[in-house]
Amino acid sequence: MALSVLTGCSSENDAADLEYIGDYSSHPPLSVVGYPSTGTLGITQQVVWRIADGRAGELADLGDPEEDRGTTRKTAENWIAAFREGAGGKVTAEFYDEGSYRQTVVLYLHGTNQIKEIYILPATVDGKGVFRVLMDEPDPAEATAVAPWIPKKPGELGSTMIP
Repeated sequence: MALSVLTGCSSENDAADLEYIGDYSSHPPLSVVGYPSTGTLGITQQVVWRIADGRAGELADLGDPEEDRGTTRKTAENWIAAFREGAGGKVTAEFYDEGSYRQTVVLYLHGTNQIKEIYILPATVDGKGVFRVLMDEPDPAEATAVAPWIPKKPGELGSTMIP
């Protein structure tokens, strides 16, 4: 009975909350280093989950709406091909600098010893302010490249970018 009462009163936000709870409970917990905002943490979790599940369309939907959709889709496919195995296991996300506006996030995929840098930025989707991911790596080599500034282990730079 309580379920029917809750279901009858649910809204789109409740559906999103239920989807999040399902995703959260069906994936390994994400370890966090640094200082994410609620928005940057949420989108980062979704990126890892979509990669782990091999859901290219849903991963591409997390991309910056101002980017070319074909580039975003190809990037999503590249990320899944390269990082799916590692994203399904233990992952540490290190959030660099302050996260209320935009944030660089480095994902450490422990099971495969891979590292992936992503950029989280604010966007407007359906008139709402949200966070999205910059997905402009249609070349597989670019998608798997590791920038020289990125440390081999989380926390080595104190979650502060050094130019």
